Amino acid sequence: MNPARGDFVEGDHVQLRGPKSTLHTITLETGGQFHTHKGVIAHDDLIGSPEGSVVTSDAGVAYLALRPLLGDFVLSMARGAAIIYPKDAAHIVAIADVAPGHTVMEAGVGSGSLTLSLLRAVGESGQLISVERREEFAEIAAANVATFLGESPARWECLIGDFQQRALEREAGSVDRVVLDMLAPWECVDAVSHALIPGGVVTVYVATVTQLSRVVEAFRVSGRYTEPQAEEVLIRPWHVEGLAVRPEHRMIGHTGFVMTARLLAPGAVLPETKRRQAKPEYSDEDIEQWTPGATGQRHGSDKKIRQTVRQAQARADRSRKASSPDLP
Repeated sequence: MNPARGDFVEGDHVQLRGPKSTLHTITLETGGQFHTHKGVIAHDDLIGSPEGSVVTSDAGVAYLALRPLLGDFVLSMARGAAIIYPKDAAHIVAIADVAPGHTVMEAGVGSGSLTLSLLRAVGESGQLISVERREEFAEIAAANVATFLGESPARWECLIGDFQQRALEREAGSVDRVVLDMLAPWECVDAVSHALIPGGVVTVYVATVTQLSRVVEAFRVSGRYTEPQAEEVLIRPWHVEGLAVRPEHRMIGHTGFVMTARLLAPGAVLPETKRRQAKPEYSDEDIEQWTPGATGQRHGSDKKIRQTVRQAQARADRSRKASSPDLP
């Protein structure tokens, strides 16, 4: 599907930026109104206007109207699970070299944040297979994808179940890239090795240091991958006004770690590298005590998840109808 462009039409998602840079995202409807504490904005004032227009509320307050970028949508979409932030999604797509035509497997679809970036990266000729254990999270992700794209793309398949089982069901070496965003990715080394093509890239996103340590060691000890690389992405905005140039007081700091490695050819042995071996001063039992599973993960209540599913599906229905007016 081609991205929306040109004048605003009914069904478009529009981001309104207020006088204090406050952001509001609305979906345009004929005769609709958006109420703020600074007045009411009529949707009809935006429909037919070019992107980048300024609209004024009935209280005389001006708002800049633009279509939201992917990063803007991700931060405002319905969430069932914690999202992968745009800075990390962009890094994953770049460092894994996800390209048009690739077949990508994603474990842990969550709310669909990374899914949207991967769908754009694989293009119309590629394929994305997402695996999610929780059906309600898959429903939220599917609704968010349909909301942003206006449809559920044929090149995307969202499966419910266990990633290891789904990966082992595939033909050996049939996947170009694997992305793991899950609680215990170290359990998936064999499944990833089966599905991934030699030279293919596996990327793992984890939140804690102990998870990072365990997954790096698991891929390293397997002997089937290049030396794993671990990184994190930090963003520090800068204030620039003339010669008054300084870093902002707040930054987007740690959200997660990204590990990458590439699968070796069958039977290949990685050449030894001179590396000082550090003897760990902890056991597997010590690590287990500090994984998110042991310390407890925060999940939304079932009632909250059901409400999020309904909200996400309602937004998706509006986007589908706007993209295809003939739909009932």
